Amino acid sequence: MAMTNNKTLCFKCNQEKITYFCKGCSNEFCLLDLIEHRQTLNNELHLITNDYNEFKEGINEQKQNPHNHSLIKQIDQWEIKSIEIIQQKAQDCRQVAIESLQTCINDIEKKFNDLTEQIKHLQKENDFNEINLNHLTNQLIEITQELNNPSNISIQQDSQSVIDGISIILLKKLKWDRWKRNAITVAGGNGEGQKLNQLDKPRGIFVDKNKNIFIADCSNHRIVEWKRDAEEGQIIAGGNGEGHRMDQLNRPTDVIVDQQNHSIIIADRGNRRVIQWLNQKQQILIDNIDCGRLAMDKHGYLYVSNWKNDEVRRWKMGEYNEGIVVAGGNGRGNQLNQLNLPTFIFVDEDQSIYVTDLNNHRVMKWRKDAEEGTIVVGGNGQGQNLNQLYYPEGLFIDDLGQIYVADSRNNRIMRWCEGKEEGEIVVGENDGGNQANQFNGPSGLSFDDEGNLYVVDFNNRRVQKFEIIL
Repeated sequence: MAMTNNKTLCFKCNQEKITYFCKGCSNEFCLLDLIEHRQTLNNELHLITNDYNEFKEGINEQKQNPHNHSLIKQIDQWEIKSIEIIQQKAQDCRQVAIESLQTCINDIEKKFNDLTEQIKHLQKENDFNEINLNHLTNQLIEITQELNNPSNISIQQDSQSVIDGISIILLKKLKWDRWKRNAITVAGGNGEGQKLNQLDKPRGIFVDKNKNIFIADCSNHRIVEWKRDAEEGQIIAGGNGEGHRMDQLNRPTDVIVDQQNHSIIIADRGNRRVIQWLNQKQQILIDNIDCGRLAMDKHGYLYVSNWKNDEVRRWKMGEYNEGIVVAGGNGRGNQLNQLNLPTFIFVDEDQSIYVTDLNNHRVMKWRKDAEEGTIVVGGNGQGQNLNQLYYPEGLFIDDLGQIYVADSRNNRIMRWCEGKEEGEIVVGENDGGNQANQFNGPSGLSFDDEGNLYVVDFNNRRVQKFEIIL
């Protein structure tokens, strides 16, 4: 009787032998190969044990010496680099501050020298009174404060980051320019009439780069241009009587010169239209609008104040559809999103819109795309205090953000710094009149590139030029 064959193929030697099953790898091994296989497993376990021992040593090392961890080393590197950056930033700020302080000191020294010369002059002429002495005392106090605490230099810290940032803030240095108190009449001033040397209720004004003056001669239904130093003007639009023909105007209230396209744009209020004149050819840009005043920004957008709807709208040149409301438009009132008979407008470099809010006795500023404005001038009821206006009209914002307003019923031109509670009188007196230092209802205002101030003296039918004192 034959023996039962219980042999199988060995996984290792590939021979038929009595084999033993390994549950770990699911293979059959003969006895010799099984012993070798187990030894291999023992060797692998020994290696793993060594790895674990090394890992344990790593844990102990980090527990005993946590500062050697790679994260800590990264932080150390960050610290070194940050210190280098801070030191460089501090050095840069010191340099800017030193240079700015030196400029400030030089300006103050110049003011001081000017005051010293005034004192010498007063002493020499022996012609002074309490007003002169008070002026000198106040000026010394001002420049002393400016020397000790420069108003145009400050430190700004940024606490939003992990390390407080720091930078030097150089504020725009306010130029408290002065103008001669007595003006020169540069247009009109020859009584009410329609002769070329006369004006009748002039409103808006535009002064071009050549100091030519363009005037909306409202009651003469025309736009006149007075060349620099001319004794009379010339009609460049309208002047054909009151009417609605294309060659006529009806009580125009404002004019701007598009110097790039050599055309003029007119607020033809009586005809409820904005019209463009180009080489004696006319084109209606906007129709059926109760237009008051005009402005154009550096991008060529046209702005129109609508006194009846209490709003300011903006149009892209060449696309005269409904326009976009950029100020007011929420009914007549005195809330921050409302206006009450807007008149003159000014648009700055950021496309913020300034509006003289006539019946609210204030000037409003509407930032681009804002839903409401802020009061930047007045807003304290009608009056003649330095924090009040009385029917403001003409408006101009200079490069330093200083706001100039024709305070019509107070017969004065005011200057305000945004954020200040009070303004100062630039020219004019509270009592109206027709003298060289007086107004009777100032309306539009403008500046030439030398800083000379031009004011439309409405009821005196003239334009006054106040020369800047250099």
